[in-house]
Amino acid sequence: MLEVKGIKLVRDEREILNTLTATFESGRVYAILGNNGVGKSTLSYVLMGLESHRDYEGNVVFDGEEIDLLSVSERARKGITLGWQEPVRFQGLTVKEYLTLGGKLKLSKEELNETLSVVGLNNEYLDRFVDESLSGGERKRVELASIILISPKVTILDEPDSGIDIMSMEMIERVLERLSDKGSIVIIITHREEIARMADEAFLLCGGRILASGEPEEIVNFYRKLCDNCQHINEPITEGGQIDD
Repeated sequence: MLEVKGIKLVRDEREILNTLTATFESGRVYAILGNNGVGKSTLSYVLMGLESHRDYEGNVVFDGEEIDLLSVSERARKGITLGWQEPVRFQGLTVKEYLTLGGKLKLSKEELNETLSVVGLNNEYLDRFVDESLSGGERKRVELASIILISPKVTILDEPDSGIDIMSMEMIERVLERLSDKGSIVIIITHREEIARMADEAFLLCGGRILASGEPEEIVNFYRKLCDNCQHINEPITEGGQIDD
């Protein structure tokens, strides 16, 4: 189980995360839904323990242990992984080397090929380089394949559809199913209703606070009603004014 307890993060006198509390359980997919600038990616960086985002108040608890003082690499060793919105480029590294962590993961050709097929790629990609020779969408697919292969305990996906054609929503759903079937806690950071609907549970985030949580379809409807045409990013409001805590 992963828990965030009263997380508060302030930047330039603005509360990016405002006493945010939530619980995530193994084998389930969660969507963090909200407009740009409401604190979604900030939450993912806090969970991953990025050096630039460790000056928060509150606690991140994983398997009963407070991990607030742990670095990115220490959290990674505990099984927490972040899939970036923009996948990094690796000069001189082949897809096969990337997927096997430079040979540290002993994977058969069958395992590699099957995992590539989940993300819509074929075995011809294994000898290609993870650099500018791949499109952004292809690099995103390779990154998703690598996450499947390492089987993390917690998978945080920041805008998993970034750079991927809308026709590939089915592929993203396959990835989410594969990860949750392996017992991973999957947290999707998104502003896309189609992605949020793939989750088991959704949270609507605004102004660093959770406005609502529950069944994805209910949260998507709430988001469409209150957030689609809303221009503010600082304080959550309802049609009648500021929302009550």
